[in-house]
Amino acid sequence: MLRRALAALGCEQTAVAVRELGVRDAFAPGAHRWGGYGGEPGDGGDGADAGVPVALYGRHAVVGPLPGARACPHCLARRWQGVRSLSLREALELGSGTRSVGASPYVTPFAADALAGLIAGALAAELPAAADGAAGDGSPYDDVWLLDLATLAVRRHQLVADPECPRCGEPEADSAERATLELRPAPVHRPGSSRVRDIDSYDLPTAPWTNPLCGPLGPSVVYDVSSTTTSATIGCFSMRSGDYLRETFWGGHADTYGESVRVGVLEGLERYAGMRPRGAFAAVRGSLNDLAEQGRALVDPRDVGLYAPEFHAANPEVPPFAVDREIPWVWGWSLRDERPVLVPQILTYYHTPGLANRFVQESSNGCASGGSLEEAVYFGLMEVVERDAFLLSWYGRAALPEIDPRTSRRRATREMVDRLAMYGYEARFFDTRLTFPVPVVTGVAVRFDGGPGRMCFGAGAGLDPEAAMAGALCEIATDAVNLAERLERDHDRLHAMAIDFDRVAALHDHPLVYGVPEMGRFAEFLIGAPGDPRPAARSLADTYGDGSVPPLSGDVRTDLRFCLDAVTAAGFDTVVVDQTMPEQRRLGLHTVSVLVPGLVPIDFGWSRQRALRMPRMRTALREAGLRDTDLTPEDLNPAPHPFP
Repeated sequence: MLRRALAALGCEQTAVAVRELGVRDAFAPGAHRWGGYGGEPGDGGDGADAGVPVALYGRHAVVGPLPGARACPHCLARRWQGVRSLSLREALELGSGTRSVGASPYVTPFAADALAGLIAGALAAELPAAADGAAGDGSPYDDVWLLDLATLAVRRHQLVADPECPRCGEPEADSAERATLELRPAPVHRPGSSRVRDIDSYDLPTAPWTNPLCGPLGPSVVYDVSSTTTSATIGCFSMRSGDYLRETFWGGHADTYGESVRVGVLEGLERYAGMRPRGAFAAVRGSLNDLAEQGRALVDPRDVGLYAPEFHAANPEVPPFAVDREIPWVWGWSLRDERPVLVPQILTYYHTPGLANRFVQESSNGCASGGSLEEAVYFGLMEVVERDAFLLSWYGRAALPEIDPRTSRRRATREMVDRLAMYGYEARFFDTRLTFPVPVVTGVAVRFDGGPGRMCFGAGAGLDPEAAMAGALCEIATDAVNLAERLERDHDRLHAMAIDFDRVAALHDHPLVYGVPEMGRFAEFLIGAPGDPRPAARSLADTYGDGSVPPLSGDVRTDLRFCLDAVTAAGFDTVVVDQTMPEQRRLGLHTVSVLVPGLVPIDFGWSRQRALRMPRMRTALREAGLRDTDLTPEDLNPAPHPFP
């Protein structure tokens, strides 16, 4: 019918390849040989579709990507499957596929005429531009068209080529040469900033990344219009990790929705890049003993922290690390020693498929993006330093100096503190510097009346103390005002967690359980007990005005060098793994994972707390002058950390 309709339009020479979507798993090995879509074999059986791709699923027909596009039909099949419902993905990826229950009522001559007109217009480039931005010449995105066969409504979407596509992707082999980094001058875009570019300068359209047809970062962006403090936006994409689909959330918390969307998409890309290698594949596999005997420089997982034996006994599907166990490694770069080093893949690509390759569940800690390599490394290092200081102070129950937010020079900071007070929360801030001369600020939003939604925490780090405070404030301002409602919605489960910490199992459990009023007692070492007198808070200038923290230099490399020298002087190495995807590189972005072996790692789930087993947890507070002796197990905070 489609060939006849095209011939009637004078396009009798136009070939089409009609396939079905959602029949077989497009992520399965070898699926690209089945006509690109996981349906029937293509011409010749090698997956080389001849003609314009047309994909059918239910009442929908998808045209494209057209011949000559960056992406191939199999890219579309993989992207399309990635945003489908849980039930369909489970059937395709864990079941035996799907089949139709009968002949489609939408395959009619009238629908074929409409589809032929759409194809003819697409080939002649006569279709109008999409409302959310057309790809245009030189764009890294390809156009695809969605036709609703029931209503004949047409929607154009933009498709991002999949670098993991086995049909058209061109992954590189990881290598020591590829890991080599050179820090170069990186002037900031304006005085007082640590960024080389303004966020508005990136050519970062939202539509290719979040759309219901083929969005790599999920089907949509949600605007949290209920937030009374920040213009929050939220997105989510799913990725299979063994037998379960892991939801990964991303978002922005700026003052305007436009900026929050851009910040959120950048965060989503950062997490998408860090979950598993996209543009390269691990080329080294071996045991620590074998690689060490070969003279390879490497990061020892024992220096990064391991789970307690009890965890592995309760979770036999996650085998413990052993020096003779063969695991995959990726190449990183030691900024201290200026040489390539091997890093266990799971320590930097934190959701690499296959439990057999895991011995810990890492997080995005230390992953950061920037407009230059130096900017990305700086912010990744700040995150590692921030989490280390927060966990040391929490589990060590350190009484930290309080900072008066009213002394901030930023009007926006002072106004946000006042806004939180209008909604019943006091914003309090604490100087959390321990080992390094880098400002780390812990923020706590404390409900004045001590009721449900008791408190929430956040933190920020950076050479600019104002920016560190603003980072902590942004987190608590977004989360605090919704905490009471979330506690009410999930009352029984969260109150059960407050009684039995073994129920604290996932990332979101940690901050939410501190909405339970009774959990306040575990933070009294920091904020004091209700009714207790408080020590006087210091001004921001007095807290950080002792000359130990230099002013921002105007060049990110110079500021980064100061921080790296401080880390090195304390006896630690800084290792960087470049995670940048091809799509990010085309946008002028860099994404890295920064590891500092020996610093305290952050984990989510009470049974997974490596921090409690780290040697640094015992010694750091004494070395910082906050205690006279090392910590004993009895000194440690018995409650899970509240970090969001």
